[in-house]
Amino acid sequence: MRERDEPEVVGRRVQRLRAQRGLTQRQLAEPAYTPAYISTLEAGRVRASDEALRHIADRLGVTFEELAVGRPAHLATGLRLRLTEAQRLLADGRAEEAAVQYGLVRAEAEAHGLGCEQADALLGLGECALETGALSEAREFFERAEEQLDGQTLPMRVPAVRGRAVAHYLAGELRYAVYLLESTLDELNRGGLHDPDALLLLYASVIGPYMDMGAHARAAQAAEFALALAPRAGDPALIARMHRSVARTLLAEGRIAEADASLAKAAELYAQLRLRTELANCHWMRGYVYAQNGELDRAEEELRQAHTMLARTRAALYRSQAAVELADVLHRRGRSEEAAELLQGVLGDFSSERGAVHAAAAHRLLGIIAEDARDTEAAEEHYVRALSLLERAGAAGDLADLCRLLGDLLRRTGRTEAALDAYRTGLGHRTAPGTTTLGPAPAQPPLWPVPPSPVPPPL
Repeated sequence: MRERDEPEVVGRRVQRLRAQRGLTQRQLAEPAYTPAYISTLEAGRVRASDEALRHIADRLGVTFEELAVGRPAHLATGLRLRLTEAQRLLADGRAEEAAVQYGLVRAEAEAHGLGCEQADALLGLGECALETGALSEAREFFERAEEQLDGQTLPMRVPAVRGRAVAHYLAGELRYAVYLLESTLDELNRGGLHDPDALLLLYASVIGPYMDMGAHARAAQAAEFALALAPRAGDPALIARMHRSVARTLLAEGRIAEADASLAKAAELYAQLRLRTELANCHWMRGYVYAQNGELDRAEEELRQAHTMLARTRAALYRSQAAVELADVLHRRGRSEEAAELLQGVLGDFSSERGAVHAAAAHRLLGIIAEDARDTEAAEEHYVRALSLLERAGAAGDLADLCRLLGDLLRRTGRTEAALDAYRTGLGHRTAPGTTTLGPAPAQPPLWPVPPSPVPPPL
């Protein structure tokens, strides 16, 4: 609870409440105090003790907090109920409505010094901003939430740290996102703060950046730890998110059936929780699994469903990312014009600071389509723009392939030296597969006795 209001503020409050109830100063004071004491208190000339305020609050029929800081009775409970409603709106894909509710709760919690409720509202605003693709706003909300939680235990601060990391990841700042997640994991594990929900949230969140950086060994290890933590986590939404993230690692290892099974589990949980955006992302990832396995008809069906669901939730950034995956499937099915039209329609949703990896994927595919149409100038332009985006993001896993495409194009057009430079750049990003430039991996969590994991330990 915040410190008590100044004596003159408390005094005016006591006087107002006493008058509303038709009590005299003597009636309010007796039997423990004198009318003169009440008069002095109401004039703001004395700072009442907690004991005195509790006596007066009891006589007035209000809570101690309402008298000391002007906080209405049951305010905190009411705000928690409104936070739950905002969470439901967000889970239902209504991020803009949820943001309004979170904003109102935040203002009221701040006015009454309710720090925990204010922090939760800031976290909710950050999640809403992530949903709508307002990444700079999301980072700001998560930073403020972390400041509000200063002094709390690290597990309580983890959602804010994770939110910041995801905002940086979606903005294409992969290495910094990994740094935030790894350093927090290291601090938790080395400090013995083995909170299952906090650890699961971090391990599930770091898989995506690891995969995009080409750090497959670390992604596999994070997936192994996440699967081991899942039975101990109390939040089914985290378990669902974990299954979706782990599927990426399983897919990278060629374990298609297991990846599909993991995504099916996530979809079932999200359907139960009515988390439409996350459920749409599950369909998106299942479409990606099918595409990698050559099942293009099933891939298109899943990705179209994801795209439609994300359009309904107004999750612009996620919708555009799913559109890139769908365009790739359309191109592979021989519908390149439809794919190019879809890509051109979403490129405006991306930038070097917002969805850089998928923006690069869009330019890469447009380059391939242009090459197929023998428009080498347009193809080269798209490849170069994609290369710039990937270099900024540090997505080593995609850089090597893109450099090969660019090198082949340059070689075919007679620019041998430029082609060699492109090949060398690509080889430079293949020299250390499965690693990052961030030093040793974070400390491991304790080795609890768990059932065998479907993800093998990295070699």
